[in-house]
Amino acid sequence: MTFTDAELSYLSSQILGRLATVDRHGAPQNNPVAFVVDAEAGTIDIGGHRMGATRKFANVRRNPAVAFVVDDLVSTSPWQVRCLEIRGRAEALSDQEPPRPGFSREIIRIHPERIFAFGIEPGADGMRRRDIAA
Repeated sequence: MTFTDAELSYLSSQILGRLATVDRHGAPQNNPVAFVVDAEAGTIDIGGHRMGATRKFANVRRNPAVAFVVDDLVSTSPWQVRCLEIRGRAEALSDQEPPRPGFSREIIRIHPERIFAFGIEPGADGMRRRDIAA
């Protein structure tokens, strides 16, 4: 299983994340995106209204290395942050079932290779890093 139960619960409670890709010149691009988790496959699908026409879609076609971050601030007093950073390989796929109504048939599918979690697991102290077996 790619994601822990606590990670799946957290991801299902959020609607936006940020996807970082790299363009053909090596410059980073970071965008807020809607996402859906496929718990069984252990992947994250990112969609949009015109996904196939976006820079992030073109970037993934050229360079599949991505980072995806979902985070929120639970409290400011005391300070309490939750964060998942997922690094991995992505595919730019066409003619897929849209992950949400109104989205186009193109998606970016992330296959996690490394997960950094902070404030997600009950009782966990500090950042936790986990490599995903291929």
